[in-house]
Amino acid sequence: MTSLHVRPRPADADGCVIDITPESAGWSYVGFSVFHLEPGQTVTRRAENREVLLVLVEGSAKLAAAGRDYGELGDRTSVFQRLKPFALYVGAGMDWSAEAATRVTLAACSAPAEGTYEPRLIIPDDIGLDVRGKDTNERTIHPIMMEDQDWAERLLVTEVFTPAGHWSSYPPHRHDEDDFPNQTYLEETYYHRLDPPQGYAHHRIYTDRRDDGMRDLDQTVTVSDGDVTLVPRGYHPVGAPYGYDLYYLNVMAGPLRKWRFRNDPDHDWIVQRDSAA
Repeated sequence: MTSLHVRPRPADADGCVIDITPESAGWSYVGFSVFHLEPGQTVTRRAENREVLLVLVEGSAKLAAAGRDYGELGDRTSVFQRLKPFALYVGAGMDWSAEAATRVTLAACSAPAEGTYEPRLIIPDDIGLDVRGKDTNERTIHPIMMEDQDWAERLLVTEVFTPAGHWSSYPPHRHDEDDFPNQTYLEETYYHRLDPPQGYAHHRIYTDRRDDGMRDLDQTVTVSDGDVTLVPRGYHPVGAPYGYDLYYLNVMAGPLRKWRFRNDPDHDWIVQRDSAA
């Protein structure tokens, strides 16, 4: 089975430290890359038959796509400032480039597409803010490009801030069946960051029990700052230890650009209790 844990590698000539493709992940839709760029360094790519969302995770860069220059963007030096990001949507078949003005962490999220939509700049004012859960299940969401933004073909992208000692993607849920409107099949990546950076978090990925009481998949991955976890199927809760705030950037894609999920029935009582409170 493909490893569900991807660690950053030394940067190549383009600054790429993470490069997840459908082929390397063993699935069909989600691609995810991370670039660490030094001031003045430029990366250029062509989207080919995939749509791309460029997310300026940290730092400032000049972004361009399909012959249009969007200027210098980005004003957060750390994700833990909790500022909303700048992002640029690039349709399939289009070129894009990023030239770093400062040290930059750039994420390139991708999925198969036909080239239906033109490039679109997303600024912080375009992004909402949601608070989910309560008590030690509370976390803050920046929905960068979810299904209510109907100018993408398959991609769904959001970022989540989980305070130290809290749980996230919890109660556990899954979205691995093509059964709309009850559930949608969505592959997913989690790009993790930690503050302070020497910390760690736990990400469990597991399926329902079979008739014999066993699970087809049950892995708990200990992630460090900059690691990525793959969620091909199953439930996938995340826990942040005391003392370490956790950020992650989620990328989802599948045959239908809708996010519908099913909670683990063993733990769904938590949702029912909190809803009734």
